[in-house]
Amino acid sequence: MTETERAVDDAERAREQGGGRRQFGAIPRRLTRGVLARRLIRDELGVLVVLGLLIAAIGIPYPDFLDSDNLLTTAHNSVYISLMACGMVFALAMREVDLSVGGTYAMCLVVGALLVRDGTPPWLAVPVMLVTGIALGVFNALVTTLLALPSFIVTLGTLMLYRGVGLALADGKQITDLPLDDSFFTFAGGDAAGVPFALWVLLAVVVVLAVVLTRTRFGARVRAIGSNPDAAAFSGIPVVRTRIQALALSGLTTACAAALALAFYGAGDPTLGQGYELQAIAACIIGGTPLAGGRGSVVGAVAGAMILSVVASGLVFFEVPINWTSFATGGVILVAVAADSALRRTGRRRH
Repeated sequence: MTETERAVDDAERAREQGGGRRQFGAIPRRLTRGVLARRLIRDELGVLVVLGLLIAAIGIPYPDFLDSDNLLTTAHNSVYISLMACGMVFALAMREVDLSVGGTYAMCLVVGALLVRDGTPPWLAVPVMLVTGIALGVFNALVTTLLALPSFIVTLGTLMLYRGVGLALADGKQITDLPLDDSFFTFAGGDAAGVPFALWVLLAVVVVLAVVLTRTRFGARVRAIGSNPDAAAFSGIPVVRTRIQALALSGLTTACAAALALAFYGAGDPTLGQGYELQAIAACIIGGTPLAGGRGSVVGAVAGAMILSVVASGLVFFEVPINWTSFATGGVILVAVAADSALRRTGRRRH
């Protein structure tokens, strides 16, 4: 058992015992993995059940909702929030919050559109967008560390900063006149095997990041810091470096969302992404990642984003006036969180 895995186990046990003294007993790795696997299933079960019930509740009175094309469109509409939520899970799991993702999304979108408009091949603009997202995430982490401020405050400021830079670069206008016949727009912005290309990208990201969070040393450090920061620091875990890596990952997944949006929309709109940061956080919380840190679920976060997308799509079928959209979405979020919490408590009593 590695020192990092031992620190995770110690921190989680200390948290369950109310922050008690650190314990140093060695536990077999297969036992640790078994606990993580059971916890993962328990954390994701509630949100998946809610998602299934919600789809059924809309599909029964309106069978057209269950049409494959409509379901694919609904899933595709959730891709951008889902990708942001995938990175946000790592920040929340270690008690950090990245409110800047909406601004990062807009700025990366503008940067990519400007590069393409000025003659850069679209496929070559994508790495620049990804690096930009990573750089913005690292900047968030460095300011948080150097000024010793909560990431909530720092990223609230950089949210407006990044969006402002994006608006200035775009001169407050949508960036058009892009080569839409390029393979980047026709392939990455279209379908592959009958499924939107963006959904294939999301699936790959979910698989990779789920493994990273649950099976790698980096994921173990994230969970250890979130479970008990003092115990993690005492164990020698590099808290600052892990914070930088987590927020950089959040910036990377957000930039990935921006690249897919550029391919799909075929333009760079600096006003896109408003409110995405709150939706991404809501998706994570619905999916079983608590603000208290210590654990997270990438699959659950994506399921949470799907719930928000299903609600938005379902309101159209129920002919709910657009003025009630936010009200209905907020109500579903509360119901989803309550149902997930109830299933969690039931699971704990059984164990």
